Amino acid sequence: MSLTPLQIQELLDENRAHECDGFGKDHVCVRIASIAELPSRFGKFQVVAFYNNRDGKEHAAFVHGDVAGAENVPVRMHSECLTGDAIGSLRCDCRDQLETALQMIGQMQNGILLYLRQEGRGIGLINKIRAYGLQDYGYDTVEANLALGFRDDERDYSIAAHMLMSLKVKSVRLMTNNPMKINDLAAFGVKLGERIPLIIPPNLYNGFYLKTKATKSGHMLNIGGEVRFSEQIDHPVVDGMTFEQIGALHQGEVGLNGG
Repeated sequence: MSLTPLQIQELLDENRAHECDGFGKDHVCVRIASIAELPSRFGKFQVVAFYNNRDGKEHAAFVHGDVAGAENVPVRMHSECLTGDAIGSLRCDCRDQLETALQMIGQMQNGILLYLRQEGRGIGLINKIRAYGLQDYGYDTVEANLALGFRDDERDYSIAAHMLMSLKVKSVRLMTNNPMKINDLAAFGVKLGERIPLIIPPNLYNGFYLKTKATKSGHMLNIGGEVRFSEQIDHPVVDGMTFEQIGALHQGEVGLNGG
C-alpha cells in the first residue's frame, strides 16, 4: 500500500510554508514540493521531490509502500553519480548499488531510496573528472580528492535526515556499507535499527576503487574473500554476473580480483 491521496495532501499542506532552523552546520531546511506516482522496472514507487534552502538543489525520495509513521523502514541514501548511474561507468559500483537497492526495496513491504545531489562524494562533476584524471596516473580515490584540496568525502547527510523526518519515518534500517552514513544520521537524530549490507562484486575496472573504500574510508566490504561481518554472508546477485561469480558468492569467496 502506497501513501494515500489524503496522506499526500497532508504532507503537501504541511510543507507548503515549512521553515525551520535547519539541520547541520549549513542549517539546511528542506520541504516537500511535489509527489507523484512512479511505476518502474523495479516496482511501484512514488517520487517525492524536495526543495532545499541551501543551494537550490532538488533532491528526491523514491518511496515504496506506506512509510508515514512507520518503524524500521529500509532506506538507501544514494549520492548522484552521472557517470555511473546514467552512463554505466565501470570505474565505480554506483549504478549496481542503485539498481540493487531499488530491486530489494521494490520487493519489500516498504522502503525509501533517497537520491541526493552530491556528485563525486560532494565535490561536483568537474572536480570528480579531475580526480579521475589523477587516478589515471595511479592515485587512489582518497589521494586524488586530497590532492585537489578536498577531504576524502565531502558529503553531508543533514539533508537526508530532514527528508526522512519530513516523510514522518520513525526509524530506519539503513542499506549501506559506509559507517559515516550511520554515524551522521544518528548525529542528526534519526533512529537506526539493523544495517542492511549492500555488497557489490567487483568488475575488471573497480577492484582498486573498492579496496580503497575498505582500507582507507572504512567501508564494511569483503576484502580478499574473508567475511568480516556475519550479515554480509547473504550477498545480492546483480544482473550480468557470471555463474562462477554467483557460485563464489554463496561460498564467500569473491575477492577484489573477480571479473
